Amino acid sequence: MRLFTYILRYDTGSAPNPFQGICTLAICKPRIRRVAEPGDWVAGVGSVNVRGRDFSGHLIYAMKVEERISLEDYDRRAERDWPHRIPKYNSPDLSERLGDCIYSFQDGGEVFQRKGVHKEENIARDLSGENVLISRRFYYFGREAILIPADLRGICPTTQGHRSSANNPYAIRFEEWITRSGYEVGNVHGWPALIAGPGCPSCLLASGESASDEDIEES
Repeated sequence: MRLFTYILRYDTGSAPNPFQGICTLAICKPRIRRVAEPGDWVAGVGSVNVRGRDFSGHLIYAMKVEERISLEDYDRRAERDWPHRIPKYNSPDLSERLGDCIYSFQDGGEVFQRKGVHKEENIARDLSGENVLISRRFYYFGREAILIPADLRGICPTTQGHRSSANNPYAIRFEEWITRSGYEVGNVHGWPALIAGPGCPSCLLASGESASDEDIEES
């Protein structure tokens, strides 16, 4: 079991997407999506300034990976199994506006970007992640991010990249802490930090991380 952690600077509810009982990481964080496997944990921690609030040392979300499928398989399965993951840009339902199945794979091999939370400049980076991570064993706190215990603060990255091998001494303790935290698994405990509420139009803005924010693992 590995524990991947990174600073979630743009918590808009699309990467990860924690709605309707399933948490998916389908866009952003390409390196993590390429290498994380079922049984691993992926967690996003807060940054120093999120709309004037200090979320450093706090847990935004954590998911235990149950499935890893290709982006192409995700597109094919979403229509049948997860239709709410295909973005409906003008829907009154927040979870539908934030759908993360934004890439449509055609029989001829072409890939089209659906209108959604990312723009054309995000395509190459999103597709380089190759996979989608899926979980029903997740905890999503958003703006209600919870403080990480002092003995686990070592999982918080100090750069724009992510941590994994450096988290080996903390992985088991982290799983024990989050699963015994008392929070209901598979539930959204707070709105995304960058969204005012379910009707906020700001969720329609691109949530992609900057091209310079490469997923380099911390040593």
